[in-house]
Amino acid sequence: MRENVYILAIESSCDDTSAAVSCNKKILSNIVATQEIHKKYGGVVPELASRDHQKNIVPVVDAALKNARISLSQIQAIAFTRGPGLMGSLLVGASFAKSLALACRLPLIEVNHMKAHIMAHFIEGEKKEPDFPFLCLTVSGGHTQLVIVRDYYTFELVGETQDDAVGEAFDKAAKILGLPYPGGPLIDAYAEKGDAQKYRFPISNMPHYDYSFSGIKTAFLYFIQEQTKQNPLFVQENMADICASYQACLTDSLLKKMMEAARQYRIKTLCIAGGVSANSLLRKRLQALEETQNYRIFIPPFAYCTDNAAMIAISAYFKYLKKDFCSLQVAPLPRLEIK
Repeated sequence: MRENVYILAIESSCDDTSAAVSCNKKILSNIVATQEIHKKYGGVVPELASRDHQKNIVPVVDAALKNARISLSQIQAIAFTRGPGLMGSLLVGASFAKSLALACRLPLIEVNHMKAHIMAHFIEGEKKEPDFPFLCLTVSGGHTQLVIVRDYYTFELVGETQDDAVGEAFDKAAKILGLPYPGGPLIDAYAEKGDAQKYRFPISNMPHYDYSFSGIKTAFLYFIQEQTKQNPLFVQENMADICASYQACLTDSLLKKMMEAARQYRIKTLCIAGGVSANSLLRKRLQALEETQNYRIFIPPFAYCTDNAAMIAISAYFKYLKKDFCSLQVAPLPRLEIK
């Protein structure tokens, strides 16, 4: 019987400071401090994000240990997000993790943030785990990727956005509509009451399984500008239909490429991960595939969709089993790729 492995994990890639404690594949605590300061700027300000991480990281780690009812002396490894992400934010988490590992003489584990989103599917819980190989659509404010996962350690990137991420496309449209940041969840909420067929927006036709969202953002901007010239109250009077139509277009774009890749690689197990995987339409459309086309669909719980340290902990656990540790000289990589 495998011994219990307790890991303290830290996530600080963007504007959420998070710490989690895990025992093997079970999450004992997962604390997230969300930075509210960025709302008035309509987006994340990197310098302000790193400052807030410095203020939050000690109390967040302390709360994670207390909620897990685990003392620091019981921890067997320290894990942290190496990248991708904002350099200043990553530096705070990496520096804290390295200092703690050195002080406690514990092994250090660096984790790829995007791989961690995918690995959230293996956190112990009520749902079954996806079988290998599976195709995962990772969607967030900074990334849109299609990844084939062959085992716990082998990831093959088969498609990604060539410009903007889908999460950024949601937030930019929300800003155009006058909605506060973060706008993605608000578009989702308005869309539930709207007609998704009311307006049409273009879907890019990128080669292979790559994505592009810059065109739809521009088309959306011009559409709103033209309509408000004719009717200054157009947005207020048609908010639900606008959001529903725009959200449907983005979802169609995501699933079109995903299904093409699934057929090409003959993969019947499909997963989503990342902050945009909380989107209700995307979840419904995927669940419908399970019912109508015999695909096996896996969607993470809402708590593990957005940035969190639990996903860093589960990734670190599998690296711990292979003794895949890093040195104290390791540096953050804002553009760390999936390999």
